[in-house]
Amino acid sequence: MVSQRQEDVIEFIRSFHRRQGFGPTVREVCAGLGLKSPGSLMKHLCALEDEGLLERSPGKKRTWRPVDAASPSIPLLGRIAAGLPLFAEENHEASLPVDPGLFGCPSTFALQVRGDSMIGAHIQDGDLAIIRPQDVPENGRIAAVLIEGLEPEATLKEVRLTADRIELHAANPQYPPLVFEGAERARVRVLGRLVGVIRTRVHPDKPFPCVGRAFFS
Repeated sequence: MVSQRQEDVIEFIRSFHRRQGFGPTVREVCAGLGLKSPGSLMKHLCALEDEGLLERSPGKKRTWRPVDAASPSIPLLGRIAAGLPLFAEENHEASLPVDPGLFGCPSTFALQVRGDSMIGAHIQDGDLAIIRPQDVPENGRIAAVLIEGLEPEATLKEVRLTADRIELHAANPQYPPLVFEGAERARVRVLGRLVGVIRTRVHPDKPFPCVGRAFFS
């Protein structure tokens, strides 16, 4: 027998997994359902596991998922408009059958590289850049960013910070840095930090079926 509370728990986890491609943490389930005690939630989770409705992977933070859920995956994003949430349906073009845990992150997204401005960082045209979502820039790290006033595609650059400006550097001397000072810094929105690259080599008669893009120029 499954109680009403347990039905609420599994439906929340199922809905979260459909939207994000991975399971919620215990704290996120508690917050989503208005539960104060993680201990009582664990009892429901274990009961649902005993009923064969939930499964988990020991040792992982985002471990719970419905038994009928798809395997962990990474969403491949295309045009990312500044006014849309990162994982809005309009941005999501496909899913990569790869567990984000391979990159040491509970969640990631992918952008397909277009251009050669990051070849010095061993990132080539056609690569899939794996990004960990975060909105705080890190000095010296490669990040996916949006720049207000440009086309709504993500660009991948090394971020360099000073007291009064932010610089976006390519890894190719043919491309000058983009510099934003003072109030202009607000034009730059960091989407996430680069945590890995997937390189694909596809037969020309069988193109990769995903068309997400990160412009490096």
